[in-house]
Amino acid sequence: MVKIRLRRTGKTKQPSYRLVVADSRSPRDGKFIEIIGHYNPIRTPKVLEINADRARYWLGVGAQPSDTVVNLLKRQNILDADGKVVAAPVEG
Repeated sequence: MVKIRLRRTGKTKQPSYRLVVADSRSPRDGKFIEIIGHYNPIRTPKVLEINADRARYWLGVGAQPSDTVVNLLKRQNILDADGKVVAAPVEG
């Protein structure tokens, strides 16, 4: 099963995270398929950047987000309150 989860980076007691798509059997900081964003909870304000197109793609092909990633995706309006994928806004 493919999961979207956080991969810890940064220094001791100063964590930052990358949002990665990885096989569920891989270790937390191990092998991954793709990086789709990053999150830094230490900075003020907290920094969160997600490639929305890639996140929607992986959710569309069945990747399961972790509980924390669900909250981050809701914050970026990629998922709605029910946990369903929100369609990309149409430009033009």
